[in-house]
Amino acid sequence: MTSLLSRHRTALSVNVNKVALVRNTRHLGIPSVTRAALLCLQAGAQGITVHPRPDERHIRAHDVHELAELMRAWPDREYNIEGNPSQNLMDFIRQVRPHQATFVPDSEDQFTSDHGWSFPQDAERLRPLIAECKQLGVRVSLFMDPVPAQMAQARAVGADRVELYTEPYAAAWGTGQQSVELERYRAAAQAALDAGLGVNAGHDLNRDNLAAFVHMVPGVLEVSIGHALIADALELGYVATVQAYQACIDAGCS
Repeated sequence: MTSLLSRHRTALSVNVNKVALVRNTRHLGIPSVTRAALLCLQAGAQGITVHPRPDERHIRAHDVHELAELMRAWPDREYNIEGNPSQNLMDFIRQVRPHQATFVPDSEDQFTSDHGWSFPQDAERLRPLIAECKQLGVRVSLFMDPVPAQMAQARAVGADRVELYTEPYAAAWGTGQQSVELERYRAAAQAALDAGLGVNAGHDLNRDNLAAFVHMVPGVLEVSIGHALIADALELGYVATVQAYQACIDAGCS
């Protein structure tokens, strides 16, 4: 599949995992994951992200397929499925063929994503899985720590993009380390661009720290945001929240 996102403005992909987490506490089917995704798309989000874990603690298999059906009605938006390709991710990729597969090196019982792939250690197991995705027409992004020296190796195994893991940046926001962390991400993104990779980013980005990140880090094509955005939506509603995050991106891109 050819990407439909503009390369001139950072796209917002909304991760709806936390909607599913709340729904799963009861057996009533509310809040609706597909309804949340629809409202975000109607508000202008350029994509929807899910990370279906093997234990189905939030996104379940039927959500992946129902969202794929929804996204077919939005041909100018993108569907991104994250996960560990050694677990359940590849089955979803083969069945759904989303626009993008984001490979994340999570263990099955991991609380949340907290580190990226490492090279050369992970190269040989990733190479054939990336090749299979490419044969299916699915773009591949690798979840990576902001280490410039790793970027060319990510490209060498066939990745199209990297998703920079941004929790260290978010943790440093408002402290004396903020500028140091931004420089790390700037350097990593530039190394990725120099290697011929596209640059995505995600994890703990929010309305406070997003604009500065987009402004200082070169070439960010897409940010995937879930926890903070859904938390904001509990207070502001989906439409106002998506518009607020788009405003942060606009401020960063200006």
